[in-house]
Amino acid sequence: MTAKSTILALAGLGAAVATNAFAQDAMQVQAQSYRLVLENDKVRVLRFSAKPGMGVCGVGIHSHPGHVTVMLTPAKVRVTQGGKTRMIDVKAGDAFWEPPVTHEVENYGGAEVRSLIIEVKDAPR
Repeated sequence: MTAKSTILALAGLGAAVATNAFAQDAMQVQAQSYRLVLENDKVRVLRFSAKPGMGVCGVGIHSHPGHVTVMLTPAKVRVTQGGKTRMIDVKAGDAFWEPPVTHEVENYGGAEVRSLIIEVKDAPR
């Protein structure tokens, strides 16, 4: 390994560590928006709500273990993950699986967003 490749590898590792250092449990980051519905050794089920302009599922950069989200209301959200931003519209009743993730999500629609987040505890973080 050359000195240049070693420096680039260390810089990349430092960026990954910095991203993870700022990522926090979403419920701790935005506790006022969550209500614990159920928790056991397998899952944590959270009810979430966010007013327009608020973070969705957490404030700023935050992390989730593998989880299922069930939308209780329609939503228009801006998702930033891995340096890329995308706009997503979802309908009430939509459900989706997401593997462990570190991201930032904002409610850019004009209405409150509500969802259930079912976190799988034995999924890798």
